[in-house]
Amino acid sequence: MALSTAFWESQVLLTANRIGVFERLADGPADLETLCGRLATAPRPTRLLLNACVGLGLLTEDAGCYANSALAAGFLVSGQPGYLGNAIRYSDNLYQTWGRLEQALRNDEPQLGSATYLGEDTAVTRDFVYGMHDRALGIGRVLVELVPFEGVRQMLDVAGGPGTYAALFAQRHPELRAVVLDLPGIVAHAREIIATMGVAERVTTLAGSFQDTVFPGSNDLVLISGLLHRETPESCRRLIGRAADALLPGGRLIVSDVFTDAGGISPPFAALFGINMMLTAPDGGVHADADVAAWMRQAGMTAITVQPFPPPMPHRVVSGVKN
Repeated sequence: MALSTAFWESQVLLTANRIGVFERLADGPADLETLCGRLATAPRPTRLLLNACVGLGLLTEDAGCYANSALAAGFLVSGQPGYLGNAIRYSDNLYQTWGRLEQALRNDEPQLGSATYLGEDTAVTRDFVYGMHDRALGIGRVLVELVPFEGVRQMLDVAGGPGTYAALFAQRHPELRAVVLDLPGIVAHAREIIATMGVAERVTTLAGSFQDTVFPGSNDLVLISGLLHRETPESCRRLIGRAADALLPGGRLIVSDVFTDAGGISPPFAALFGINMMLTAPDGGVHADADVAAWMRQAGMTAITVQPFPPPMPHRVVSGVKN
């Protein structure tokens, strides 16, 4: 029963985020009448939504006035370092897509065309890119601690999305220059994000597809993050081989993603993540980290390691060195 009603909780969060509940409470508590005026909503259903938010730990209530909880204040109000509102908005865009899971099983087709969020629909693409940026800020701050960086001067971020990882690496390492490769509709937003992070003079973008654009060479580090889950095993092997070719001898390839254990069943989040990718990309799914390590060995990489992110983050890093 808990699984069957889990969407109740998620829809409360998604809707409250979408209509701006947490933003409207950023400056302090407000009563129901005031909030309804700010949200342009009716009192009776709004009270039910707000009370549910209190029950979920997103809001607090005292003498008829509602306020953001510490959780909401830290992660659901724009401008905060931990802001996840855009990432949650992207999940909101996927809500109807998950409702078509049965259809996807019957016709073996994604239920949200990837072109929609990769440039075709400007608004959805922006939600996607900024949602990736929100998530990448947290992931990237851990990733920069996991990647050995001695001697790295030039970096290529393949399908780097918002450019967040490259920008975080550049902030941490003032000698670094990086190129972020991604589709034109994506890098248009990535340039904005990189500029806000103060490293636009050292982190540049290259508009193109990772599938057919020639990778800039002579890199000390190539990063492939959050990409393999969109690709078939054969495509992953080719991509890893091309990334290895773009490295200098002694250069390092870093592949970061949500991976399963061998067999594809665990951990549960990774298995569910595979369904999400199946619903949103033609070849979407999830791979095992052991398979990625094998593909690196086939590409001639050595010193291959697999390292998990610290809990509760579901990501893992597979790393190899070019001879």
